[in-house]
Amino acid sequence: MGFNVRKARYAQTVIAKKVSEEDELPRELRYACGVDVAYASDLAVAVATAVNYDNLNIVSKAAVTLKVSVPYIPTLLAFREAGPMIAAVRSLNVKPDVVLVDGNGRLHPLGAGIACQVGLALCTTTIGVAKKLLCGEVGEWTENQAPVLIAGRVVGMAIRLDAKPIYVSVGHKISLPTAVKIVRELTPKGRGIPEPLRISHLEASRIARRLKNELFL
Repeated sequence: MGFNVRKARYAQTVIAKKVSEEDELPRELRYACGVDVAYASDLAVAVATAVNYDNLNIVSKAAVTLKVSVPYIPTLLAFREAGPMIAAVRSLNVKPDVVLVDGNGRLHPLGAGIACQVGLALCTTTIGVAKKLLCGEVGEWTENQAPVLIAGRVVGMAIRLDAKPIYVSVGHKISLPTAVKIVRELTPKGRGIPEPLRISHLEASRIARRLKNELFL
């Protein structure tokens, strides 16, 4: 049986109602994780990297390769990538206090992007960090950030850490101001994205390239 878009959309409406936008973080953050996915044919390579929150040193890294059958459909990315991401985070040797997901959370037409789905599945704090604007309109910039609005409601924040903005939104168990603060704190000066996400992106891409070479040998 093929992927059912109608059922997936309904699932997102259910997910959206379960997301918490209240801060549910420990007083002291020890570990932050970034998780990203790259592809080699129908293989999804998910890499999760946990870093020490204070100095950004890597404390654990995990890679998971899974075959995916769900097609890429904009706004339904979670049904393709959430499974590999969840598996990678669960494979870490430490439990992160916050997980940064390459993708959106509340910044989604139904308020239920991949960061929401990952957060609910792991029952942990998640933040969506996207490189492109999926939907909504960017409001007025104040210094280096601007709200992203859907139907007049703030659903995310565009922030400039270097030349190009990134788009931050609530995944689960966190408020938008705290999510923005954490993203900034995890991004070294001169970088465009938070360090744990950058490391995971590079590692996932490296593994995917290797797998592609092996597939075509």
